Amino acid sequence: MDAETKCLIEAGEGILGIEFGSTRIKAVLIDKNHEPIAGGSHAWENRLENGVWTYHLDDVWTGIQDAYADLVRDVQGKYGITLTKLAGIGISAMMHGYLPFDADGVQLAEFRTWRNAMTGPAAEKLTDAFAFNVPQRWTIAHLYQAILNQEPHVARIDYLTTLAGYVHWKLTGRRVVGTGEGSGIFPLKDDTGTYDPARVAQFDSMTAACGFKWKLLDILPEVIPAGADAGCLTAEGASLLDPTGVLQPGARMAPPEGDAGTGMVATNSITPGTGNVSAGTSVFAMIVLEHELSRVHVEIDNVATPDGKPVAMVHCNNCTSDINAYAEMLSGFAKAAGAPVSMDQVYGAIFNKALEGSADCGGVINVNYFSGETITDLTEGRPMLVRLPDAAFTFENMARSLLFGAVATLKMGMDILTEEEKVKIVSLLGHGGFFKTGTSGQQLMAAALNTPVSVMKTAGEGGPWGMALLTAYAVRRAESETLGEYLKKRVFANAEGSTLNPVQADVNGFKRYIEQFKAVMPAEKAAVEGFKG
Repeated sequence: MDAETKCLIEAGEGILGIEFGSTRIKAVLIDKNHEPIAGGSHAWENRLENGVWTYHLDDVWTGIQDAYADLVRDVQGKYGITLTKLAGIGISAMMHGYLPFDADGVQLAEFRTWRNAMTGPAAEKLTDAFAFNVPQRWTIAHLYQAILNQEPHVARIDYLTTLAGYVHWKLTGRRVVGTGEGSGIFPLKDDTGTYDPARVAQFDSMTAACGFKWKLLDILPEVIPAGADAGCLTAEGASLLDPTGVLQPGARMAPPEGDAGTGMVATNSITPGTGNVSAGTSVFAMIVLEHELSRVHVEIDNVATPDGKPVAMVHCNNCTSDINAYAEMLSGFAKAAGAPVSMDQVYGAIFNKALEGSADCGGVINVNYFSGETITDLTEGRPMLVRLPDAAFTFENMARSLLFGAVATLKMGMDILTEEEKVKIVSLLGHGGFFKTGTSGQQLMAAALNTPVSVMKTAGEGGPWGMALLTAYAVRRAESETLGEYLKKRVFANAEGSTLNPVQADVNGFKRYIEQFKAVMPAEKAAVEGFKG
């Protein structure tokens, strides 16, 4: 037992980061050295209800309570003590989405998550009006689409926020979000890190004829930078997090952030030229820019780091879901054949054998679309495996096509940055489930993007650890210490990791693969139009 760690926990000096991911809610407790000392998690899944990808808010609270209770059990098991007090807490969640509430705090519409591609008309109108790309996932796109749809609840909105902003609000009473999260709600003004006042006025003008009692800034959360005062855990909030009543209120709360922001922090990718790729249920690349892009690209989000630097974000709704589906099917086959194997063995076989497949997958193409993709102009998805009649349909080629398919759409967006905008990427760090099984994900991502990809030993800690780091910065930073300085000197000074360079044969193979992937897009669109559930 680590006596020093035990004393830190007993003194209430631990820092807690919690993140609501697509499939798991994770909690990480860190010490003064920023090392994880305990953890907890809860599995959950989104629901497709009435054509909308959503999570129920009851599940939000059931999930966070279970993840926190799991962490408390971990502390008890490791150190023989009960967790009663924390120095700081930070909440992170999937970016974007739509959570509207009335003046009594009653939810007015289902939580519409990032996964929905249902706001095309609104996103197009706002992009044209603002001369700024407004993706379909953004909160403002969902709001304006609801207005275009003449949904009655819009007139009653008192507060509109994201999942991270909602949970923070309930724990603290504060209606705030971090800069990174705010940049996925509404366009920010670069020099202030707050909502762009000219575009706010423009939106209010566009909706003036609707006769709403509110103006936009009345209903959106305030945007505050990393390290700012975001409130403290209230007694009511402590009871929501820990219904047993053991957790004491008073912990300092960090500005709530999205998973993109925590990914940047967890990989120390917040300075110009650096970038990271988060690959799990969705996949997105974040590249910190030295200058603004030359023009509007609907495939590229303009967002920000938690401390306000401009970022180009390529976001794809689909990544590992189809790999997971095939893994479940193969597990079922093995069981039916009388040779059951663990899921770890199935994933190991898929990822490891992918490196043995033909460089271009031998004519086997996997379209991994569970939901729509803006980059390929699809509002819905139909997972699809396509192969040439004379394709070498081996397990190795199918496995490789699953991994290549998971990053194919990301490649299309990244090409805009590197080829059209001439953005130079100094380093690219990977994290998320795609990189957890051996080095296959790292090697094939490097081939797809034709860029060296590094994975830190801490990459597996992911978003909740990144949120814990942001919270530590809020609690422990020196008065004039920037987030970049804090991470460089205090967190990553001795960080270890590995870097894999792209192998030319793999790069050439992926080029052939991506051309075939693009060639089957008409078939994917036809499947969406003709194959209804």
